[in-house]
Order: sequence, then structure tokens, then C-alpha cells
Amino acid sequence: MAPEEVNTLFFISSSQMFSNSDEAVINKKLPKELLLRIFSFLDVVTLCRCAQVSRSWNVLALDGSNWQRIDLFDFQRDIEGRVVENISKRCGGFLRKLSLRGCLGVGDSALRTFSQNCRNIELLSLNGCTKITDSTCNSLSKFCPKLKHLDLASCTSITNLSLKALSEGCPLLEQLNISWCDQVTKDGIQALVRCCPGLKGLFLKGCTQLEDEALKHIGAHCPELVTLNLQTCSQITDEGLITICRGCHHLQSLCVSGCANITDAILHALGLNCPRLRILEVARCSQLTDVGFTTLARVSVETDKDTFVYVSPQITDGTLIQLSIHCPHLQVLSLSHCELITDDGIRHLGSGPCAHDRLEVIELDNCPLITDASLEHLKTCHSLDRIELYDCQQITRAGIKRLRTHLPNIKVHAYFAPVTPPPSVGGSRQRFCRCCILL
Repeated sequence: MAPEEVNTLFFISSSQMFSNSDEAVINKKLPKELLLRIFSFLDVVTLCRCAQVSRSWNVLALDGSNWQRIDLFDFQRDIEGRVVENISKRCGGFLRKLSLRGCLGVGDSALRTFSQNCRNIELLSLNGCTKITDSTCNSLSKFCPKLKHLDLASCTSITNLSLKALSEGCPLLEQLNISWCDQVTKDGIQALVRCCPGLKGLFLKGCTQLEDEALKHIGAHCPELVTLNLQTCSQITDEGLITICRGCHHLQSLCVSGCANITDAILHALGLNCPRLRILEVARCSQLTDVGFTTLARVSVETDKDTFVYVSPQITDGTLIQLSIHCPHLQVLSLSHCELITDDGIRHLGSGPCAHDRLEVIELDNCPLITDASLEHLKTCHSLDRIELYDCQQITRAGIKRLRTHLPNIKVHAYFAPVTPPPSVGGSRQRFCRCCILL
């Protein structure tokens, strides 16, 4: 069904829509409760199509109980505010989860109507709905006290006023994404965390005005925090992040990629205070070294959780040796742009306890010192599902072929530029390979 069909469905009159098939056998034989149960397994598109079959199916398909979870992302270019308003009136208190991700035509007015009608909403994604402002958060605060998950990423008109409103009306909030809402400052964060102590996920990617003071409020008031994303929050330093480590002992996932001011002190603090850490992303943090990663790796032996580590480009084989010893449950390892690691580091990793049963993904793209010897060391990683080898110029097709003989199901992502043919003999016009022509 095309997006415009979904828009039309909520406004077309019944005389235009229905056929005379209401006496179908299925409608006679099965009770309404069972038919509703069958319809509850259908997606949005199928429900809309069924609603056009007959009057009885229209009633069944558009029953609010079948619209508890709605994702309109597939129709993002055409969904307008009036459609959201109509859906909210039909679903009412049944609706629990709604994704309007990328619905550029939806604004504050439609979401006010939505908030008034759908007061039991628990999960709402407005990611990329660039028309909304603080007014929407005021509506949610006033009418939706059960809201737990809210995604406002890329809603750039959002300010501290939104966070203050949410803190007053949505105390059950567990996860908030305000990535790229770059008007938010420490004042908004302070208001939010003081009244929403149950926050478990906070995504602040691209909130460039945030400083250490904001992190201190998070560390002091969010003891249940599990996930924190601070990517490209370039003003934060060790001081703020150490307060996070000391106050958020349940932290499992931390992204500080692009925070160039942090040092090994952060890795030391994570090792001492966050034993549940599973995911660490520190790309473009050039001050992190082997010393810090060694401290962090040693704590991983205390947990049986799978681990993802995105390692700083400044590390050497020393970090890989420590990971191989202290991280037996390592599942995903990104070594992208780690230009100092060599085949010897991969050898230690391949012989470590994680290699045989746990390691599933290893990213080695842009590691210029890696050769086919590294692929030989990874042959014993029986769980290895994917390996990234882009721009590893010493890796050959033959080396990849030998790896596949041992791991036939592995996905290898590599690129080998075609050989540029020589100039034409006796001609002045230069010949180019297809790649060059495209570029």
C-alpha cells in the first residue's frame, strides 16, 4: 500500500469503501473476539487493506485494540498531522507505542490532539520530526504521565523548557533521546534528572553546549543509568565523566567518541566503578593509551557478559594482549583506524580464551600494518561471523580465500581496487578503469 492510500483511508466515506461481502463464511463462523485476535497479528499496511474489504472487516481492522503499536516510518514523506490526529482518536487509550520517526509534516498541533487522546502512551518516537517545538513536550507533560521512552533526536527546536516540562509531568521516564538538540544546556539536564530518577538510557549525542556541570547532575541523580551517549560533546572532560563513573555503577554502555579532551583517567575510573560495562566507544579520543585500556581490561574478567569494545586509534599490540588475557567474553571488537597494531597483536587475540567460542565480529579497517598473517591467526575463531578489512592494503584475496576454507560462513568486507589498464598503444587518449570514470 502506498503512503497516500494510508492517508486516504482515515477520511474516505464508508459508502465509497465497502463491498457487500459482510455475509462471508468467516464472519459467520468465528466469534468477534477470535477475529480480533487474528487481526492483532497484522501490520499497519495489512490492517489498512483489510479495512477496505467490507463493513465488518473495517470495524475489526480499525478496532483500537489492534493499534497498540504503530510505526509509520515507511510513510514518512506523506504522513500529515491530520492522520496522526485521526489515529489518536481511533486508538485512544489502547495505544502504547507510536513511532513517527521522520514524519516531517507532523507538528505541535497534531501532537497536542494526540496527547489528549492517547494518555496511556509509553513509547513515542518523534525522531526527525523537525516541526515540533517545546509546545509538544508541554502537551506530553500535561496528558501523558505514563510515558517511559521518548525519542526527540534531531528535533532542533527543543530547548531546556522541554526537559523541565517532561520532568514535571513524566516522572516514569526511563529513556530519553535528545541527540542533536544543541540548544539544551546543563539547566535542562539538571531539571530532568532531579525529577526522573529512574532514567536508564540518556542519549545526548551532538548536544555541544553540555559541559562537565551537566554530567555532575547526571552522576548525582541517575543511579540506575545503563546507557549514556555523549558522542561529540566536545566540551566535557575527565572531571565530568569521573562523576558519572562514581555515581552510575550500573552503566553498561558508554559512548564518548569525539570527546577529545578525555584521558586514561576515564578508563581507570570505569575499571574501578563500572564492573558491568559491556560497550565502550572511544573513537577519535586520541589521548587514550595502552595504559588506560590495560586497567579497564582487567575488570572485564569479573563479568560473564558479552562485551563490545571500540578501541582508541592510539593503542598498540599491548592493549590486544591485555584484552586477550582479561576479556574471555569479548564478542565484538572494533580496531578501526588503529594504525599501530600489528599481526603480533592479532596473534595474541586469536589465541585468547574469547577467540574460540565468543568473538563474533572484529573490525580491522584502516589498519595498515595488518597482513594475511593476521587472518591465519583468526582461523581458530569458530564463532567469527564478520570481519572488516577495508583499506588494509597488505591483505590479499588469497589470504581471504584461505580464511574462508576454515570459516566458510564468515562475512568478509574488503575492497580491492581494479587495476588501471595501461594507456592505448599509439594513441594520445588515456584509458581509465571503470572506477576512475565513475569518480
